[in-house]
Amino acid sequence: MAREAAATAAGLLLMLLLLAGSDGGGQRLEAAAGGRSAAKGANVEAAAPPPRRAPAPAPPVVASPGQFRGQARLPRFAAPRRYDLRLRPDLVACTFTGAAAVTVAVSAPTRFLVFNAADLSVDRSSIRFRDLAPKEVVFFDDDEILVLGFSNDLPLGEGVLSMKFNGTLNDKMRGFYRSKYKYKGQMKNMAVTQFESVDARRCFPCWDKPAFKAKFKLTLEVPPGMVALSNMPIANQTVTGPVKTISYEESPLMSTYLVAIVVGLLEYIEGVTPEGTKIRVYTQVGKSNQGKFALDVGVKSLHLYKDYFGTPYPLPKLDMVAIPDFAAGAMENYGLVTFREVALLFDEESSSESSKQNIAITVAHELAHQWFGNLVTMEWWTHLWLNEGFATWMSHLAVDSFFPQWNIWTQFLDDTTAGLKLDSLEESHPIEVEIHHASEVDEIFDAISYDKGASVIRMLQNYLGAERFQKALASYIRKFAYSNAKTEDLWAVLEEKSGEPVKNLMTTWTKQQGYPVINAKLKGNYLELEQAQFLLDGSSGRGMWIVPITAGCGSYDMQKKFLLKGKSDRLDIKDIASQCGNQVKGGNFWIKLNINQTGFYRVQYDDKLSAALQNALQSKKLSVMDKIGIVEDSHALSMACKQTLTSLLRLLYAYREEADYSVLSHINTVSLSVAKISVDATPGLVGDIKQLLIKILLPPSVKLGWDPKDRESHLDALLRPVLLVALLKLGHDKTINEGVRRFGIFVHDRNTSLLPPDTRKAAYLAAMQNVTSSYRAAYNDLLKVYRESDEAEEKARVLSTLCHCKDNNIVLESLNLLFTNEVRSQDAYYVLQGLDVESRETAWLWLKGSWDRIAKKYTDTQEGGFIRYIVTLFSSNEKAEEFSRFFATRKKPEFQRALKQSLENVRVSARWIQGIRSEPRLAQTVQELLRRP
Repeated sequence: MAREAAATAAGLLLMLLLLAGSDGGGQRLEAAAGGRSAAKGANVEAAAPPPRRAPAPAPPVVASPGQFRGQARLPRFAAPRRYDLRLRPDLVACTFTGAAAVTVAVSAPTRFLVFNAADLSVDRSSIRFRDLAPKEVVFFDDDEILVLGFSNDLPLGEGVLSMKFNGTLNDKMRGFYRSKYKYKGQMKNMAVTQFESVDARRCFPCWDKPAFKAKFKLTLEVPPGMVALSNMPIANQTVTGPVKTISYEESPLMSTYLVAIVVGLLEYIEGVTPEGTKIRVYTQVGKSNQGKFALDVGVKSLHLYKDYFGTPYPLPKLDMVAIPDFAAGAMENYGLVTFREVALLFDEESSSESSKQNIAITVAHELAHQWFGNLVTMEWWTHLWLNEGFATWMSHLAVDSFFPQWNIWTQFLDDTTAGLKLDSLEESHPIEVEIHHASEVDEIFDAISYDKGASVIRMLQNYLGAERFQKALASYIRKFAYSNAKTEDLWAVLEEKSGEPVKNLMTTWTKQQGYPVINAKLKGNYLELEQAQFLLDGSSGRGMWIVPITAGCGSYDMQKKFLLKGKSDRLDIKDIASQCGNQVKGGNFWIKLNINQTGFYRVQYDDKLSAALQNALQSKKLSVMDKIGIVEDSHALSMACKQTLTSLLRLLYAYREEADYSVLSHINTVSLSVAKISVDATPGLVGDIKQLLIKILLPPSVKLGWDPKDRESHLDALLRPVLLVALLKLGHDKTINEGVRRFGIFVHDRNTSLLPPDTRKAAYLAAMQNVTSSYRAAYNDLLKVYRESDEAEEKARVLSTLCHCKDNNIVLESLNLLFTNEVRSQDAYYVLQGLDVESRETAWLWLKGSWDRIAKKYTDTQEGGFIRYIVTLFSSNEKAEEFSRFFATRKKPEFQRALKQSLENVRVSARWIQGIRSEPRLAQTVQELLRRP
């Protein structure tokens, strides 16, 4: 929204009418009384209604509070400069009281102040601006705004807006909420904030938009024994009777969604960066030792980012806190980063290697935000990817620096694959997505903003070169420090520093959804390339991109790089590499596009090029990243019915001697996808297809075994459970029996070396294979493990296996745990992860029958997760119609996108099934591959 200009007195009425323009041309301005609402959200204590009067002639049209309804953004005629906040949480009653004194700058004539508030009770009598009491106090529930109308125009310049309010420490993990934890055998409440994206308004009245940066001065009143943390260090504290009053230093300019508070019984460990910044990891009492690994990564990250961005860490301290109840993985609050326990705490005895890697990535991600997001903040949620895409990319850069043996850039292709998968749907969205209402924001925290965003950054860095890219980013950070930026601002700096047409190139990737598939055909000595938008439903979209093409021929020694700017182009293969010469025959010939998968696109080769690549694959001439790219592209093309499942299975078979973790993790994912679709597409052949997939995955699993080896690599430790779980899901009897054996030993000896953390999930899954309503010993044993453990990772591990059972009564019992206090609401999706094709009908009937209970207990965004996990288990158009009918009267903006994407995935699967059923050589190919030695 453009800033309103100052108006003369004569033009004031016109300006106020213009402010109402987005209500729709000619739409009647709502009367103030008609806008009041206290149904939910902020509650304004109303004065007694005035006595009734006789109807009077209609007054001339004047501006009213109603003009501010339905706006995506707050008006800019008044903006906060400084918040002075005092909050007093009651951890027993789970309520809080507060007082705010906000310095507000009025920059244009207005008699209104408009700001956000939700789930708060505001004391109307306490509201003052420059000692003036408002004439009107109107809350619009749907928009979560509070409008103050004064009798006369407010003076230009700064004044203080003050008010008192109170609210509830809710159990929804947003705003100012409560988290439960155990201390000395008793359950206690912790007070925690989670404000991103639009929930600061649930703690205090504020201008809750990223562009309204201000300084914050917080004061907390808490019980004397509690640790109370905020963004800044403590300035002073006093204890008077049962109250400890803590005042914190004033913050630099920051957005409301980055304000943070944590109050509870906590302990910490501490480290210091080479620059002298103090870093602490706070945990529940007794768990601080588990913060050592995260602390080490945090110290290294701050030091690395200071050099990379050419700007010191902006605050005097950094705290990282493990929160028992936390909706996201972590949150980058300025100077006070909050995490799920499983994303911050690592125990050498009980944590897995995958957990260790996840903690490193998560800590590096959140600390990258201290620059990309906190110091320089997106101007509006449309530019969310500037935060999340860059933090995702930077976290891999940092972890690769700390742990080069992890090959983290190869694992980054997991992120690229996730982005490609979501962005191949019609119901995807551009990286820069228009946000029209606060209810839409949470749904774009997805694989487009994170994974596609990070992938196009990697593509751009590869095009510009690492050194030029880094210097330009540092310049961008310095230029926009303590302010807000748009995507165009980043492109302008990169273009200025690199001399490349960055804006024209990257706009095609950020402002339109989707991506291209490059069709490659060999015609004589020419390679013909043509781009078309790739969609999983098999249609061709109208998108067109400027595509950074990389190509190699027969070798990685020489590569051709160029921009495909139009729909098609052709290359003389001599230009790709001299090794190709004029002949395109012989065993050494192959052409690979998108070298090392640096580009965000897929490639479809003609038959000759595909055969040559498969030969190169079997001859071990391709890089690990290119091995991943080939199988992922083939899988997607098969789903879109652009290639056959028959050809995909032949390709998968070519990987049977593969040993690399990253490659095999992708082979595993594709294999399980094939097994799932086969249940519906070829029920008579599904057993043989599973046996073929087992034949591919079993050799590397046998080589690794169940037991870790001395001094084995991190990647081998990651691979072992991936393969074991896949074999279990494919029904490999020997793996199931061994898992059951080891689980039986573990039940009687929790410290047995036969079941370390990395392989426990595999054993739990094996044990669940034999569980029935009448033989439930293993199920009861798993519930006991869950109830007795105080480790978040172990609890998640158990939950994710409980629904993997052939007895639907056990599946129902597991799903109903979600309505008990035994499962934290943040952990619901672990239970849903255990569902499979065999239990899908039971899960769908449960979802329908339990929807009202789900809607009552879980947030609107979490409801989208229930839909996604259960609906996408199905693969028929009839089921898609059934889902559509059910949700037609239950739609909410917060999960609308998740519902549409889930329905589209069901229809994509239905179309894939029809394609598979029409393949004449599928059964013959499966038998042929099974017979091979």
